[in-house]
Amino acid sequence: MSGRTAKSSQPWSWWNQVPVSRRKLLQLGSLGLGGMGLTLPRLLASDATGGQRLGPSLADNCILLFLNGGPSHLDMWDMKPNAPEGIRGEFQPIATSVVDYQMCEHLPRLARQAHLATIVRSMNHTVNNSHAAAVYASLTGHDRGEQGGGTKSTDHPSLGSIMARLRPTAANVVPHVCLPYMTKEGAGGPPQPGFFGGFLGSSLDPLFVLKDPNAPDFRVPELTLQNEVSADRLTARRRLFETADGSVAQGPSASKEMSRMQARALDLLTSEHTQRAFRLTDESDATRDSYGRNIYGQSTLLARRLVEAGTRIVTISWAPDANATWDTHGSNFATLKNTLLPQFDSACASLVSDLAERGMLERTIVAVLGDFGRTPRINANNGGRDHWNFCYSVMLIGGGFQQGLIHGTSDTTGAFPASHPLVPGDIISTIYAALGVDPTTDIHDLFMRPYRVVPAGEIAPNLLIRRT
Repeated sequence: MSGRTAKSSQPWSWWNQVPVSRRKLLQLGSLGLGGMGLTLPRLLASDATGGQRLGPSLADNCILLFLNGGPSHLDMWDMKPNAPEGIRGEFQPIATSVVDYQMCEHLPRLARQAHLATIVRSMNHTVNNSHAAAVYASLTGHDRGEQGGGTKSTDHPSLGSIMARLRPTAANVVPHVCLPYMTKEGAGGPPQPGFFGGFLGSSLDPLFVLKDPNAPDFRVPELTLQNEVSADRLTARRRLFETADGSVAQGPSASKEMSRMQARALDLLTSEHTQRAFRLTDESDATRDSYGRNIYGQSTLLARRLVEAGTRIVTISWAPDANATWDTHGSNFATLKNTLLPQFDSACASLVSDLAERGMLERTIVAVLGDFGRTPRINANNGGRDHWNFCYSVMLIGGGFQQGLIHGTSDTTGAFPASHPLVPGDIISTIYAALGVDPTTDIHDLFMRPYRVVPAGEIAPNLLIRRT
């Protein structure tokens, strides 16, 4: 069964096409306030749905683990042990909890969770050179080809930015968080696109948490009162603000937006609920150890705490710059074996287990994406693999995605899809659908110009379960 479906003029017609699961689901910026010097990102004016089509949802939240740089599908999800030498690689496949499906030996914990996952082995898009363009396509579904460079105000917004607009969170909750890096396009380069508010405006940028959650002194300055500002002073400022708010509400739209942003800032700064979400020291040593005592493991644990506190979307970009981690042009096997795969296996598997034990997995999507895959042919740079956009893999767990589904196949060398190909827009559209947003509907930029939620792509209903 193909992942693509014909478009329909009826919104949510996909809902009745979703097959019943074969297994039962687990039961499982800156803002000044009267000279006080308080700081928050400009993400706080995000409470208008604008009349977009919202529908039935399978999920409330999404944690997006973005393996920035291009993870090797051939050495993780789609191994080719019978391929010729120079293609099959150094790692051995191991059995998983899905019959006849194997995974890399260095992902043992995820192999035992494969029965919970949808794994797509037939992804492809048009970008092979520019990480920035491939990241942007993978995160937004806007495949505009090899357009490198940094962010633009005309970029398509991120998943978190659109969700913050269409399905806003409570006032005392940060709607969208990115951590632990604002990934650069190469060391010292500009930030990659795809993580920001784009044409929706910078008020819908995420809260970037750029401190190491593994550090003993971890804190989030943007959500912390400065030393000279007491809680009593902030309370007095709130009373003054509320008194003035009635007259502001009668003013121009810009004033009203600023009013909403100031109110949101005050809510967050005085919210014990929000402050507690960032308090990793509340977790047991055993839990923290299971995720991995490194920046990515603890960022993943923090992501779980944030969605538990009500944050809608958390994105973890697994690299300080595009070439730093998963971009394994050289020493692919050594880097994967010694660092990347053990860290990823611990963090992702612990997240899935933790969500399941807390009864949250059914309503939380864990999406493991990357910008592209790696070449079938191993290069001479100490056993590296280069960029490969023609075929790669992604994994989705929870939040309404099928359990134990291995969608699509690649050819004998993992070079091209052999069946049921999908593109990033299909995956992003399906995530939106699970979150209750029609990906074909329009959103409007700051000048009220309409844009489709996902520029190109279709819901793949066979990836989803039917909610009964």
